[in-house]
Amino acid sequence: IMLHSTLALSLLLIAVTSNFAMAIKKEKRAPQTLSRGWGDEITWVQTYEEGLYQAKKSNKPLMVIHHLEDCQYCQALKKAFAENEEIQEMAQNNFIMLNLMHETTDKNLSPDGQYVPRIMFVDPSLTVRADITGRYSNRLYTYEPQDMTFLIENMKKALRLIQTEL
Repeated sequence: IMLHSTLALSLLLIAVTSNFAMAIKKEKRAPQTLSRGWGDEITWVQTYEEGLYQAKKSNKPLMVIHHLEDCQYCQALKKAFAENEEIQEMAQNNFIMLNLMHETTDKNLSPDGQYVPRIMFVDPSLTVRADITGRYSNRLYTYEPQDMTFLIENMKKALRLIQTEL
C-alpha cells in the first residue's frame, strides 16, 4: 500500500509539474500573439482596463493604438512602428502598451471620431491626454509611416507631462 501511494503521488507530481512547465512556456509566448506585429519584444496588455490598472500601478503612461487588420494605413504604420528602434525601446521600457482592434466604451479615447489608425496616450492619473496630437487637423490622433519622429516626440511629451504634472 505504501508503495502504491508513493507511486500515485509521484505521478501526480509529474502531472502537476509538466502542466506548470507548460503554463510557464505559454506565459512567455503570450506577448507575441498580443503584439499583432507591432513589436514582439514589447509586453502588451490585453485590455484597456488592464492597461489603466498597470499605468496607475507603475506610474507609466498608457499608449493605446487603435488599428484594424485589413486597413492598409494601419499596416503601413505598424511596419514603421515595429522597425523603429527608438520607438520599440521606449515602448518596452517607459510605457504600458495596448493595441486594440475594437473600440472601448471609453468615449475619451475617440474625441474626434473612431478612425484607425489612432494613437492616444493616457496618463497614470488615468487622464486621456487629448492634448497630445499628431500632425493632421482632420484626424488629430493619426500617424503615417513618415511621422515616426513626430510620434517619438509625442512619446517623450507623454513622459515629460507625467513628471511635471503628477
